[in-house]
Amino acid sequence: MIALINQKVWIIFFAIIFMLQNLAFAQDQNARIANMTVTNTRDHLLLYLNIEGAFRDDTKKAILNGVPATFTFFTSLYQIKNFWFDNKIADITITHAIKYDSLKKEFIITRSSVSESGEHLVTKSFDEAQKLMTQVDGLKIVPLDKLKKGGKYQIRAKAERGKLTLPFYLHYVSLKDFETDWHTTDFSY
Repeated sequence: MIALINQKVWIIFFAIIFMLQNLAFAQDQNARIANMTVTNTRDHLLLYLNIEGAFRDDTKKAILNGVPATFTFFTSLYQIKNFWFDNKIADITITHAIKYDSLKKEFIITRSSVSESGEHLVTKSFDEAQKLMTQVDGLKIVPLDKLKKGGKYQIRAKAERGKLTLPFYLHYVSLKDFETDWHTTDFSY
């Protein structure tokens, strides 16, 4: 009888721990992709999007203390086929990196979608730096001649922040990374 009661207590204990862990994880995962727009120029298919909730308090503190952070954006374009596997047309990965220079009191942002030549964007405003880090503006996905007129397509995007790299004497401090869910948009060309 006592063994049965002990077993029930352990089951209830582990169930409570499991629920609390999932609740904490759900509250931590508040970053999401918003305002995803697919448009085109005369020659290219373009993507615009931004991340909401990417800069939590611990992330802001770490960046203001000089710890660099990197956001990675994953984008895939598929041609939708009925009753068959979708055809992947493009798969693009870009990164945005931020570093705070405490001597000059400025933020240095490197965006691979803009600066393949190694150019950096510099601002003194942390709000503007956050905006530059979380936005993808006019990312060229494919030339329009790769799309078929009347075809159905789907673009998928996801973002993640890599683990913040702390100095060797602070490795016991944990700054979690985030990963958004895949965000999809269907369109016809």
